[in-house]
Amino acid sequence: MIDCVLVVVAYNSATDLPSLLNSVDAAARDLTWQAIVVNNSPAEDLTDLLAAFPNVSLLEPGENLGYSGGLNLGVRAAPDCRYFTFLNPDLKLGPGALTTLLHELERSPSATAAVPAIQTMDNHTRTSIRREPSILGSLGEALFGNGWPSRPAVLTEVVRDPADYGYIHAIDWATGAALVVRSEAVATIGDWDALTFFLYSEEVDYSRRIREAGGQVMFVPESVVHHVEGGSGSAPALLALMEVNRVRYYRKWHGPRKTPLYALVVLAHNTLRLHRPGRTLAIKALCSPKVRATLPHASRNRQARQW
Repeated sequence: MIDCVLVVVAYNSATDLPSLLNSVDAAARDLTWQAIVVNNSPAEDLTDLLAAFPNVSLLEPGENLGYSGGLNLGVRAAPDCRYFTFLNPDLKLGPGALTTLLHELERSPSATAAVPAIQTMDNHTRTSIRREPSILGSLGEALFGNGWPSRPAVLTEVVRDPADYGYIHAIDWATGAALVVRSEAVATIGDWDALTFFLYSEEVDYSRRIREAGGQVMFVPESVVHHVEGGSGSAPALLALMEVNRVRYYRKWHGPRKTPLYALVVLAHNTLRLHRPGRTLAIKALCSPKVRATLPHASRNRQARQW
């Protein structure tokens, strides 16, 4: 049994993958590993590029399964392993990053998953730790954003205090660039929810399911990865999907009665930022089921749990 299987979902990622894959050996020192790349972009041929990496196998679903669907395909194809590592393609792993995360999980039996500190390419730590979405937290983000960083925790979803990025501790969730999970937990928790989340909010949901099963997600600052955002492209439709999926997540866990108020707060968040690119489509999607139906989705299903 190998130590770790890395699952990477690629979409127009040919320029990003070499940097990620070249960083794995140093990040996984003293570990046995294999990587599985799921190519969600049928028009992009990754065969020759990945042939240079003997520990990497390529899966070609022939369509865009979405991020969650791609992860599920990778997990099903994986050999027996002790840990799964779910990675964005636009990362460069720091030396010892994976080894440090696995050692923390081995040291902490109650921990199910671990995430690293995420830095920009110029070594600034990003505020990647998040609190469980709530109406008050979302309202605080809508009204204040990065302003009033010392406001009460109940009025924020983003953890901004630098002190929280300096020690190992349990968190609700973190932005989903990198996540290590015990393989037995992956089997117990089940598939990533590709039916609800084509892209965005899938890591919020998966972390919630880890916690609901009695596990913990640990933030480990000694493990560092560098993240280049936007490697798979950005567009107004993706911003709209991100905002819509915030509401879909809330509905999944809180039901239809409480969701309209949360949706109103998300709508206010986008309305207050209407001058920014892409917000007009996000507002339309939050208000119209017909517009939501046009947003990116897996071709095999149109998100049966649609909101």
